[in-house]
Amino acid sequence: MEPIGLTFKKEGFDKYGKPRQGELMVIHQCQDCGEISINRLAADDNPQVVLKIFEDSQKLTKELLIKIKAENIKLLTNKDKEEIQTQLFGRKLDKNYRI
Repeated sequence: MEPIGLTFKKEGFDKYGKPRQGELMVIHQCQDCGEISINRLAADDNPQVVLKIFEDSQKLTKELLIKIKAENIKLLTNKDKEEIQTQLFGRKLDKNYRI
C-alpha cells in the first residue's frame, strides 16, 4: 500500500445540519491491484511525512483523481491545508512554513 493523499473521516452532521469535521485519514493505493482504501493515522506517524503526502497529492494524475472520486473519497486540497495543520500540530502554522 502506498499513501497517495489525505481525506477527512465522514462524521455526519451536528444538530444544526452543519457537517462535523472528522479526523484526518490517509488514502492508500495497493501497488498490486490498484485498490483504493482509507486508513486512520497512527499516533506515531510523523507529521512531516503526512504533510509531504498532502503536498504530493496535489500532483496526482487525472486518472487517479477520477478513481478516488469514484470511490466517493474527497481528496483534500489547498483550501483544507489550515485544518490539516491544526489536526497535526494543534495550531495553524506560519504561512511560509515549508516541509
